Parts: sequence; structure tokens; C-alpha cells
Amino acid sequence: MTTALTSSLSSPPTTRKGYRWTVLFLCWFAFTMTSVDRSTWGPSSVFVGESLAVPLASLGIFATTYYIGYVVSNAGGGFLTDKIGGRRLITISMIGAGAFMMVFGSTTSAVVGIAVQGVVGFFAGADYAAGIKLLSSWFRPEELGKVMGIFTSATSLGVVIANFAVPFLIAQSGWGASYHLFGAISIVSGIICHLVLRPGPVVAIATDPAGSPKRPSAWRTLSGNRNLLLVGLAGFGGFWGTYGFVIWSNALMIKGHGVAPATAGIIVALFAALGVFGKPIIGLVADRFNGARRVPTMIVLGCFAVMLIVFGMLDTVPAFLIAAPLLGLSAYCYLPLIVALIPRLVSSEMVGTAAGLTNAVWQLGSVLVPVAVGAVFAATSNNFMAALGTLAVGPLIGMVAMYFVNERPDEVKVVVRAES
Repeated sequence: MTTALTSSLSSPPTTRKGYRWTVLFLCWFAFTMTSVDRSTWGPSSVFVGESLAVPLASLGIFATTYYIGYVVSNAGGGFLTDKIGGRRLITISMIGAGAFMMVFGSTTSAVVGIAVQGVVGFFAGADYAAGIKLLSSWFRPEELGKVMGIFTSATSLGVVIANFAVPFLIAQSGWGASYHLFGAISIVSGIICHLVLRPGPVVAIATDPAGSPKRPSAWRTLSGNRNLLLVGLAGFGGFWGTYGFVIWSNALMIKGHGVAPATAGIIVALFAALGVFGKPIIGLVADRFNGARRVPTMIVLGCFAVMLIVFGMLDTVPAFLIAAPLLGLSAYCYLPLIVALIPRLVSSEMVGTAAGLTNAVWQLGSVLVPVAVGAVFAATSNNFMAALGTLAVGPLIGMVAMYFVNERPDEVKVVVRAES
């Protein structure tokens, strides 16, 4: 059935309408900090490996462990978000992730460091579903393209901040300084979120053809919703390419082409910078075209696969600097489109669960790709093109999966609660 979006009121309660932008800012800032925490590994990985006596091919284990924790918390955190609310879970996420970031910055053992990375990922992963839950309660489905574009720009900005700041901090104070600094900021932001954030008035209720409300279980939401599964597969492929590049590109350029660490950081920062601006723009454009998500996502993922191959064929710093922004534009701009699809596919009471479960599937790409690329890089005697070709497989699979998605499958009624 074609999705029909209706509303019982023309706008959210006007006395608190401006507050929803505060909610968006705080959710965005919290997501930015967990993204900075995650992205710190890329520019610091070589130095951590040297400090802890970990060979290059084994560095992917740290990132894989982080994403294992991240996936586990997404799978369970989404359900918990629907039970205890987004505000509490964002607070727990930010304080926990920040505290263990600081612990990792002081570790002197590879084994302990790997374990701590898993704990950091576990706490950081809960932030995403909590943010989606809060934002979908303050903004209507037809507005979510631009909202999720702004929200997900945090992942790109996190990469930019990390790749500009971390090489400088390493040169000045060693690799642990960035983990201490970003961990402390994460803790403070978690406290602020707890004091300020509140749930919003917008409620979306999925109904069956007879009009009676549906209350699907979490398992049915994931396993019985064909479109949700396809979006999960598309995101898996996209994340395989995006976070595989973020995690490995610094080391690949440094070891594969002799690029200086600071220069490699600038290249990756340029890669991510286009995503910061591109995500809100593509979300806004999609909203204007009747909320289109499927076809734009296919186009972006296809371009992403092609640009990864092109980047793999390059071997000079000027060429990397030119190609990185173009690669970044396609590597990030599919994300707000697929994120904005989630509230359209399920009712409000299941948004947190659905967001967490789909993101857990997406992040499996992040779990598997570090080890896969490391193995290919080592097996091909540090062949740069082979590593980038391995990354390109992911978005190609994602593009095919999106072809089969019906982005307007169910009737969704959107209502706005009156203020108490």
C-alpha cells in the first residue's frame, strides 16, 4: 500500500516548537563526539601499533573489537531506548564511552587495549538509536530527510575533527592525548544531554488495512519486514566501504605510498568534509521530491563504488587531494537517506528498536571490513589497489539491495500529542 502521511494537527505545539532544534543540536553534538571517538583510531593506529608492539596487519583487530561492541549495543540499545527513553540512553552512552576512551589513552598493553576498545564501542553504540528516537518524536516523517542529513553529518564531521586534531596532538603529546581529551568532552556532553533533552509530541502509528493499530514484536520488525532487511543489507554494504576507508586509508597511504602521516590525515579530513555539507543538502533535496529515498541512494552507492576504484588507481599526494572530496561526497551521502527511511517503515513505538537493529546490521560491515582489508593488503604485498577494490564490493552490493526496496509500504498515521 502506498504510504499516506496524515496529521491531526498542522504543527507541533508552538510554545515548544523552537526547542526541537535544541534537541537536534544536542543529538547531533553527542553523535559527533562518538564519531570523533571512533575516528580517532584511524590517524593514531600506526602510532598505537608501534607503542604496543602490534604489527600493521593486526591493527584491524582493535577496530573490529570496537565495532563488535558497537553492534551488540545497537542491537540491544534500540530496544532499551523504546523502554527507558532516548535521554537516559544518550547520557549512559556518552559518559560510558568517554570514560573508557580515557582508559584506552593510558593503556600499555595490547590485550587490554583491544578489550577496552570493545567496551568503548559498546557504550558509543547506544547513542545512535537514542538520537533517532528523540528526533522522530520532534519532527514529522516528511521533515526527516533534512533532519537526518544534519544528524548524520556528525559521522563525517567526526572524521574531519579527528584527522585534523589527532596528528597534531600526537606530535605534541603522544597518541594518548587525543583519547584523554575527546573522552573528557564526551563525558561533559553526556551530562548536558541528561539535563536538557526531553521526548517530543509527534507519534506515528502504523495501521493494518482495517485500521486497527499494529504492535509488532522486535523480532518481527527485523525478520518479517522485507524492506527493513533490504535497507539493512544496503547499509551493510555502504558501511563496508565508508568505514573500511576511514579505518584503513591512513595506514594504507602511509605504508603503501609513503605519504606522511599529517598529509594522510589531511586527505582523509577532506574526504569526510564533503559529507558534512552533502548530507543535509541531499536530505533536503529528497524531502522536496516527495521524500524520495530509494533512487538517490542507488545513485550515490553506485558512484561510491566507482570512486573507490578510481582512488585505488592513484599514487600521488596531489591526486589523492583532488579525489578525496569526490570520494567523500559519495561515501557519506547515502546515510541520511536510509536513516530517514526507518521511521517510515515502522510505528513510533518501534523506531528505537528498528533503528538499533538496522544500524547493528549496517555496522557488521564495519566489524568485518578491517580484518578483510588487512588480510588482502598483506596477501597482495601491500597492494593499494587490491585493498580499495575490496572496499568497493560493499557499496555495489548496497546499490543492488536498494533496487528491491519499496520505500512506501504501509499506511502511517502521524499525530501530535497535546502539551500537558
